[in-house]
Amino acid sequence: MDLLDAHLVPAVDGVAFGLLLFVVAAGLSLAFGTAGVLNLSHGTLYAIGAYTGAELSDGTWAGLALGLAAGTAAACVAGAGLSAATAPLARRGHLAQALLTFGLALIGGDLLIQLFGADELPVRVPEALDSSVMLLGHRYPAYRLCFIVMAVLLAAFGTWVLTRTRMGAAVRAAADDPQMLAATGLDPRAVHTGVLAAAGALAGAAGVLGAPIIGPGPGTSENVLMLSLVVVVLGGLRSLWATFFAAIAVGEVQTLGVSLVPDLAPYLLFAAMAAVLVLRSRFTEPSAGHGPEGPGPDPVARLRSDLAGRLRRRPRETPGTPGAPGTAAAPGAGRTGDGAGADRAGADGAGADRAGADRAGVDGTGAAPRERGRRLPAWIGRLPGGAAWRQAAPLLVLLVVLISLPAVLDAYSISLAGSALALGLLAVSVTILTGYAGLPTLGQTAPFAVGAYATANLAEAGWTVGPVQLVLSALAAAVFAAVVGPAVIRARGTTVLMITLAIGELTGAVVNQLKSVTGGADGLVGFPGTRALWGGEEMLEESQLYNYALAVAVVAVSVTLLVLRSPAGKLLTGTRGAEARMRASGHPVGRYLLVAHICAGALAGVGGSLMVTVQQYLAPADVGFEIAAFALLAVVIGGTTSVIGALLGAGLIVATRDWVAGSWPGHGPLLLGVLFVATVYLLPRGLAGLRGGPGSGPASEAAVTGEQPPSAPAPEPTGKVSP
Repeated sequence: MDLLDAHLVPAVDGVAFGLLLFVVAAGLSLAFGTAGVLNLSHGTLYAIGAYTGAELSDGTWAGLALGLAAGTAAACVAGAGLSAATAPLARRGHLAQALLTFGLALIGGDLLIQLFGADELPVRVPEALDSSVMLLGHRYPAYRLCFIVMAVLLAAFGTWVLTRTRMGAAVRAAADDPQMLAATGLDPRAVHTGVLAAAGALAGAAGVLGAPIIGPGPGTSENVLMLSLVVVVLGGLRSLWATFFAAIAVGEVQTLGVSLVPDLAPYLLFAAMAAVLVLRSRFTEPSAGHGPEGPGPDPVARLRSDLAGRLRRRPRETPGTPGAPGTAAAPGAGRTGDGAGADRAGADGAGADRAGADRAGVDGTGAAPRERGRRLPAWIGRLPGGAAWRQAAPLLVLLVVLISLPAVLDAYSISLAGSALALGLLAVSVTILTGYAGLPTLGQTAPFAVGAYATANLAEAGWTVGPVQLVLSALAAAVFAAVVGPAVIRARGTTVLMITLAIGELTGAVVNQLKSVTGGADGLVGFPGTRALWGGEEMLEESQLYNYALAVAVVAVSVTLLVLRSPAGKLLTGTRGAEARMRASGHPVGRYLLVAHICAGALAGVGGSLMVTVQQYLAPADVGFEIAAFALLAVVIGGTTSVIGALLGAGLIVATRDWVAGSWPGHGPLLLGVLFVATVYLLPRGLAGLRGGPGSGPASEAAVTGEQPPSAPAPEPTGKVSP
């Protein structure tokens, strides 16, 4: 009884906080489970309601009612607008939706700050609720007790609507069988819009009523979104009551857990989220996003793919000598990659090895590399190894541009270019997992952070030689990736996104709590600079740091390209395109994916080390969720299997965030949000898709969107790539 008496107020606070999260998470669950939209802007919908309610609150019941009506309506309209925004992405999977809605969240957050200011707004409640009541001998805010009652009534009403009304039946039918719903005369598209509008209304109402509990201010939307995702994962998507009890549990951990086990509370939520996701993936088959375990391809689409493949392989009859410039193209020589990979594997049965060879630019018959980039001068093709020159020319041009940057840029811009190279290596590691292994990730900032903090601590301990820092940071990140890898490689599709998100957030919690190693929220600064080689001087000038970063990036990218175009890389590509057949052929698919995860983690660790060297400081924001989203965006900008495209995408992001935004102070998030939205709509296959290069084929698009690529026969389990 003494324990209950001591922790009664935090326990009741946990109920109120949990019910608030339930109202928000119910809308998120409704949007994802029924409308199929992974909405990372749901926290912004909450913020819309919270800011509106706070602005209209004047301490009267009329002000509260007006704020509730206006905030709910504004968020409802925003939810309906979200339905229109995500409609063109219906066939592109959850990753495209996640990137779009995250971009919309950045835009919405910037607009809210412009409208209501950057400071946290005070919220005035009616005088009758702005008091305390006695609760088992303790004084407790009357408003929170009132909110508990309102949230319970709202939960009961929502359950009744979904389970007992015709509207609820239509919503359930839209999720389970939209064709049958259409046969009854109801438009599934209208139901979809209504569901997202209702989800927005729930978030807006929760924002107005919850503003006195989680007030509107910087970071509110991100905090609410993360906690709501935890609730949805723990509670599932099929039962509101499961979501209800999960929300109560999360609320208690956030309040009662802090008073009982303050050292463990920051880790409990995301650890529980990761554990639940891993357990669910253990008891389910891999999803269709990573092989043919899911529903097979449509027979009509398969026939159309076969015919298209035959037409592509048929030589064009034009005058002239066969094989000479301007004459009929040899089979496969004129293609630029738009059908390479899984499309070709599904059309002509060349197999997963052939698919991997196509992506690597190698002819499936063991002949010279396929001719890509036909815009280059024809005389290059007549040189010895001309096709290889075509492959290397973009890399050489990019390298020349990067080498010349210190001669044309000022010191600040050179520093930004060095940071872009570090972020580029992180993006390349995401490319390995997302584009080649088929594991879309939002958690590569975890090994990135391990490498970064390893370098900072090594420098403080006197280990300032660059190669030593790089090797030890890469090793530490690889060990971390090996530890968490088994929890990631078994899952597929959206589950991978959620597991890696949980790993990233757990790592962020460790960064904030382990102050002796990470400096906590203050970060690390003032450690000695890096020396390029043994016996060298400490690098202080921006040009020196940039040249060092460029040298490291060139070596890391070159090794990555060699591995991806080796037999190991082709087997990894085959694993993504035809996992079931690879397993049936005896290939250790899990081992392939684990090795890929470890190597990608090591590369991310190198990127983190490079970032610390270039910046000379390290803050938690440098390894947070936003950086993970930026790295994934860089991959989408460049093309999911384009290593060079990932580097270009990272450069574009850094230029937008730090250079372009410098001329419009305070609007960096808005510009980045516009970049997110424009990329999702205008570059569905990335920059590589514009030239038909690697990363532009249907298989690579499937890697981003989670759609089912055409199946490909698996290679023999010899560990070698057949010619």
